[in-house]
Formats: sequence, structure tokens, C-alpha cells
Amino acid sequence: MPRRFYIEPKLNEKQQLIANSRYLLKDSHGKVKETARDMFIRISKLIASAEKRFHTTPKEVKMLEDDFYQMQASLEFLSGTPMHDRGLKRLMAECYVLPLEDSLESIYHTLYYSVQLHRLGAGIGYDFSKLRPEGSTVHSTGKEASGPISFMRLFDFSSEIILNRGSARHAGHMGILRIDHPDIEKFIKAKEDYSQLTNFNLSVAITDSFMRAYKTGSHVSLRDPSSGQVASKVDAKYLMELIAKSVHQSAEPGIIFIDEINRKNTVPGVGRISATNLCGEQPLLPFEACYLGGITLNKFYEKNSKEGIKWKRLAEVTRLAVRYLDNMIELGYNVLPEIQKINVEGNRKIGIGVLGWADLLAELRIPYDSDKGVKLAEKIMRFIQNNARDESSKLGRIRGNFANFKKSLFYKRGFKNMRNATVTTIAPTGTRSLFADCNSGVEPFFALAYSRENMETLDNQKIYFVNESLEKALKEEWLFSKKLMREVSASGSISNIEDIPDKIKRIFRTTYEIAPEWHLKMQAAFQKYTDNAVSKTLNVKESTTEKEIESVYLEAHSLKLKGVTIYRDKSRDKQVLNVTSSQKKQNKIT
Repeated sequence: MPRRFYIEPKLNEKQQLIANSRYLLKDSHGKVKETARDMFIRISKLIASAEKRFHTTPKEVKMLEDDFYQMQASLEFLSGTPMHDRGLKRLMAECYVLPLEDSLESIYHTLYYSVQLHRLGAGIGYDFSKLRPEGSTVHSTGKEASGPISFMRLFDFSSEIILNRGSARHAGHMGILRIDHPDIEKFIKAKEDYSQLTNFNLSVAITDSFMRAYKTGSHVSLRDPSSGQVASKVDAKYLMELIAKSVHQSAEPGIIFIDEINRKNTVPGVGRISATNLCGEQPLLPFEACYLGGITLNKFYEKNSKEGIKWKRLAEVTRLAVRYLDNMIELGYNVLPEIQKINVEGNRKIGIGVLGWADLLAELRIPYDSDKGVKLAEKIMRFIQNNARDESSKLGRIRGNFANFKKSLFYKRGFKNMRNATVTTIAPTGTRSLFADCNSGVEPFFALAYSRENMETLDNQKIYFVNESLEKALKEEWLFSKKLMREVSASGSISNIEDIPDKIKRIFRTTYEIAPEWHLKMQAAFQKYTDNAVSKTLNVKESTTEKEIESVYLEAHSLKLKGVTIYRDKSRDKQVLNVTSSQKKQNKIT
């Protein structure tokens, strides 16, 4: 029998820096007191301890501890929640949605709930659409209502003054407003001054009826949510142009296609979804949460295997991940009884995602912007979802179905068992990707050499990266040299370097060199086999026009995406990912 926990995590200098800053236990003086191996042993034992609730034998528990350890120590699967818990055993979901009704009691109750969650590091989404518009009459007092934006400022102020100085992580909110709310213009413009609502991401909830009005050049009715009466009618094209203009200037708001989200809602019998978590990948019902983890796809590359992918191991890790995340729900620190009821007793949502997608494509020598790349994305995500659902179904037979199973699409489709109402989510995986030393989520390479800065999770340290897959490809072609890599570092791109052949340039196109339609096709490929949503930023060049942003929204709707986030380069003074000045010049030319 092999030694327990026998794999030694292999971390380079940057990975170790991230582990020290973000994940490893520290003593009272702030000195790191464990290794990555120690951390993964500690986490694996904790997650496997939930098995005792289901009468798993001691021998099977030890085997699961080893299995959980192996997939983490080899960086095949990572979940941020237990890693940044740092031994406190207060496992929380990273994303929540809280309800907001049109009353001061509801608003301040929700503010109190958000404080409880934020101080432990959660990100929270809210739908402000039920709040009456600014200037409308409050019947109990006869005075004018202050409107949704004023209460967003209240939540933002609370985060900044009370929480961000002492919470586990920087507090983050997602504010949602429907496109047919009378205050929608104010909402769209709310962050054109980026010094405002600094703790908020904003998204407009776009409806099918709005998109029809936009396409036909007609008007939309803006309705007072408190009375249901039409407050005004506005040209749909004007509102879409306003969104595009604001995104062009400040990268906000994002948009979510709320009707598409509800068409794919796996528990329609429980309620309609109206909001998402902080980054948009998790549409949730009020008080719902979701436990997330990601599979590092480039760890499953194998040169001589079928299609270059270790399919058998990918299936094994996917199934282990389902069990791992379901165990996390059992161990979860739910803070509020309402959260306990809908998450543990109700829907038990988990979300297995992926990271390292661009790295895997580079290893396989498949361009990101290609039909072959899109088809492989569909195949891999379908494979992950099918294995995850099958494992969840098996757990349902053993442990019991989620309580709302008979209100779900699974029951209507003839499934007999399902432990979890959802099993797949594509999250952004920012810091986890840095720790796994791979590209984030399903994004293309931002640049082939770049820096990361303005990241609170890493104490705002500046970290430089050079693409190792590119180095490997250049060595295979006998082209690698320090001089050549200095050229790459100077621009972040290889598109204008004459010594590099076109076949390599084709593989290593960066995010700004990939046309927006390919970004959308790739997002749609993953969304097709994802229960929840796909967090992806469509990075566009500084020269992109407002009209081109509008066209992205049209295409995204036709592809049945659940949401779109567009970031125009240099639309903000501070950004996390940065290329050099020569790369900026190049982006303007191409």
C-alpha cells in the first residue's frame, strides 16, 4: 500500500508567494507555519470528515482523504473556500443572493444580513428592481422615495467604513436592476464616475421583450414596481446606446439576460431568479448560495493519450469533486437560518468549473479562435457535466435527493435521483489560477508577458508572468533565446515578431487579437453544458466603438448566453492585468 499523502506539491516562487500571502496558516506574528502539503492534508481530512454523517466506513474515509489530497496536491482540482478558510473550519460559500423588498424593514434587514456574510469574505448579489423609483410617493409618509441608487450607496458606505478594514476579504456587491425600471437611466450612469459605488459591480437585467423592442426600433414601458403602472415609455435603442456608452467609458454595467437565466433555472417550482452573485457566474434564488471548485484542464494534457487528454482521470476527478463539494455543504457555516434552509435542506447547489483552458489549447496546438477549439470546449464541458450529474445522481440514491427535487427540471425529465440542483459553474478563478500557475477560467491569454497589480488578495504586490507554453513551443522549434523573450516581454505579444513562424503566432493570439465573435462562441460552447452561468470578460481594444459594443450584445443574445461583461482596455485608471506601453501602441494599430 503506498504511503499516505505521498504526492509533494510542486510550487514555483510565484506560487509559493501566493500560498504564503493567501492560504497557509500563520502564527500570531504573521509568520507562515505550514507547507502547501500540510495545508492540503488538513483540508482533505476536514472535507472527508463529513462522510461520517453518511456511515462511510473508516477505511473508505481514509481512502477519500487520500483521493481528495491527490487531486489538490497535484493541482488538478482546487476550491478557494477551504483554502482561504485557513483552519477556522468556517466553510462558507463564496457567493450569495439576498432578497430586497420595497420597505425600510426589508432593506435594513438585508443590510444586516450582508454585514454578517461580508465580514466572513462573501460576495453578495441583490435585485433592486422592487424598490420604487426616486421621486415617487411613499404613502405612509406622503414624502418622496429616494430610489434604488440611494440604497446602493447605503450598502456601499457600510462596506467601505465598517467592513473593508476588518473583514476576511474586501466586501463586494452585485447590484441588479431590470431594464424596465423607471430609474434605469440613473442606474446605467451610476458608475461613469468610478469613484462612486466602488464596492459594487452593476448589471442590467435585460428581458426578451426589450431585445425585441430594440431589434424592431420600438419603445419599452418603464413601470413603477410598487404600483405596476407605466411611468414612461423610452426608445429601446436609446437605452441600449446608453449602456454601450457607459461600458465604453467605465466598463460598467454588465448585462444579464434574465429570461434565458430562468429558462435554464433547474428548480422553477421553487421560484424565479432575479439576481446573480458578484461576478455573474451564479444566478441564485433569495438566500441561495453555491459551493464552487475548478478543474485545472491543462493538468490533464498527455501527449500520447487519446486527443491529448487523460479522459479517464478527468472523469475520476470530476466525480471526486462532486463528492468534495457536497461534503462542503454538510460542513458549511451558514450564518443565517434562511441560508441553511434553502441550501442544505433545499437545493444543495454546487458548481464545478474549469481553469487552464487556454493552457490546454496551447499544449494541443489548437487556436482559441477556431472551430476545433470551440468543438473541444463543448466536448470537455459536456463530459464534465455528464460525469458530475451521474455522480450527483448516485449520491442522491445513497444520501437522499435535494429536498426540492420534485420541483426541479430533473424530476420532470425522468431522473430518479439527484443530490444537487446544479453541478457546474464557470467561475473567474482569479487567485486560484495564479496558484495553479495557469490561465484564468475559460479566458484566452491576456498577454504572453504581463504584470498583475492592484490585487488586495496579494497585498497589492506586483507580479510578473511569462507564458511557459510559449517558451516550450519555441524550444521545440529551436527558436528560444533570451533575446527573443525580451522582445515578447516588451510587447506582451508575438504577432509582430518576424522570427516567429505563423503557425506559432496562430496558437498564441492574445485576448485583444481575438475577434469578439470568437470570445462569444467560446463562452456559448461552455454555457451549453453549464447548469449555472459562465463568468468571462470580453476584453476589447481601446479603439473599440460604442456601436461595436452594441453588436456584441445582439450576438450574445442570439447565442443564448446568460450574461456578458465587456471591458474596453484603459477604460479605468486602475486595472488588474496590464501590458506594457509598446503593447498598448500595438493594440491601436491592429
